[in-house]
Amino acid sequence: MAKKKPVAKATKKPVKKATKKVVKKTPAKKVPAKKVTAKKVVAKKAPAKKTVAKNLLSDSLLELIRKTSAEIPDDVQKVILEALEREEKNTTAEYAMNIIKANIDLAKKKSQPLCQDTGTVLFYVSHPIGLDQEKITKEIHKAVVKATELGYLRQNSVDSLTGANSGMNIGLGHPSIHFHQHKKKNIEIKLMLKGGGCENVGAQYSLPHTALEAGRDLKGVRKVILDAIHKAQGKGCGPGVLGVCIGGDRGAGYIESKEQLLRKLDDKNAIKELRELESEIVETANKLGIGPMGFGGKTTLLGCKIGVLNRLPASFFVSISYMCWAYRRQGVELGTKNEIKKWLY
Repeated sequence: MAKKKPVAKATKKPVKKATKKVVKKTPAKKVPAKKVTAKKVVAKKAPAKKTVAKNLLSDSLLELIRKTSAEIPDDVQKVILEALEREEKNTTAEYAMNIIKANIDLAKKKSQPLCQDTGTVLFYVSHPIGLDQEKITKEIHKAVVKATELGYLRQNSVDSLTGANSGMNIGLGHPSIHFHQHKKKNIEIKLMLKGGGCENVGAQYSLPHTALEAGRDLKGVRKVILDAIHKAQGKGCGPGVLGVCIGGDRGAGYIESKEQLLRKLDDKNAIKELRELESEIVETANKLGIGPMGFGGKTTLLGCKIGVLNRLPASFFVSISYMCWAYRRQGVELGTKNEIKKWLY
């Protein structure tokens, strides 16, 4: 039997271990990431509302009425206090003046009407060209109604035919509003509250006046003014102030005599003859012995203001408006938004 040849053993070749090359990685430069900005979606803006500045005219008018009704102007209070000092102590005149002073102080403290008769409401509006007078008139009416509701004004205006009272102080010719154009850029509004007692003792004379032997000259004017003071005898709630107009027609004379009461008591008339006459009237009146409320004393008149207008040759009127001691007049200068910028008295 044939012998099997031995099978040669297969020799394994040594397998080289694969060496991994370690590649040193250099750190990658940090590249700042780009900011991805989202596209802004701009919403369409709604049309901006026009901001309308608040019109303060209504508030200003209401405050003007309140202050006029409750507070005596400084120039008037000064003269009243001086008159009180002149009166003899422990007399009826001093007692009357002390009551007037107490009334003034109390009304201001409580912000209440100085007198129960808040009188005719007279507005004087001085304005630049282009003012809408109808608009101002409506605002004045609204302010008067509001002031009446708040008690700054008494329900004091009645229908002359029926006697009916609307309770709002609004009616034909009331309040009385006078417009004047001036060259200033701002608006000035003056207010006067004129009681019925002092309005009743106003007077108008036509010169010559034979009964008083008053001719058509300043001597004649002096005589009729003193006659009006004597006839009043304290009935106009004296001591008071006179506004006088020499000349004009009957209507214009009375209007001007009231506008003279818008002057300050310590001012001086620009016309020498009238300045002297004003002073003389006050001095003479206070020697008549009529006194406060007609009780006697040294203070019958607190002031006298005289104006003059042209007249017709056929006419010579002297118009006299009397203002009581409760001399209620005030005024304001308005700013660009109709706010009160300045008090005039």
